Amino acid sequence: MYNSIVVAVALFNQGATSRSLIEKANALVGAGGSITLVHVMDEIPAYLTAAVSKDQLLNHRKAIRAQLESLATRAKAKNVDIDLRGGRPSENILKCARECNADLIMIASHKPGMSDYFIGSTAARVVRHSSVSVLVER
Repeated sequence: MYNSIVVAVALFNQGATSRSLIEKANALVGAGGSITLVHVMDEIPAYLTAAVSKDQLLNHRKAIRAQLESLATRAKAKNVDIDLRGGRPSENILKCARECNADLIMIASHKPGMSDYFIGSTAARVVRHSSVSVLVER
């Protein structure tokens, strides 16, 4: 059993993959443990920031938080937290894991394409740089 699990949440497929990860986290977390759902929003490129209003960004962030809160109701740990960040996904997932003293990171992965072999997917970067166990679901 794990004391602190960080689940990297992706919302691109209506949260289906994230729901599956949360169910697995429920089975792996200890009785007094915690689950942290982390979602990292990519930063908007500078050339687009002028075209997007602050209200649009705020509304988008509120919608994402609402989806995360809905997913959090599925987590059965004693403590369930939501962590919404902006920036590079792999760096922020690892930073969240350090801040939470996580002993497991759970993340979904897709089948790699050619660009993944040159750049590396988020899951691959997390696995490569994590100091704790990482469970990757396909």
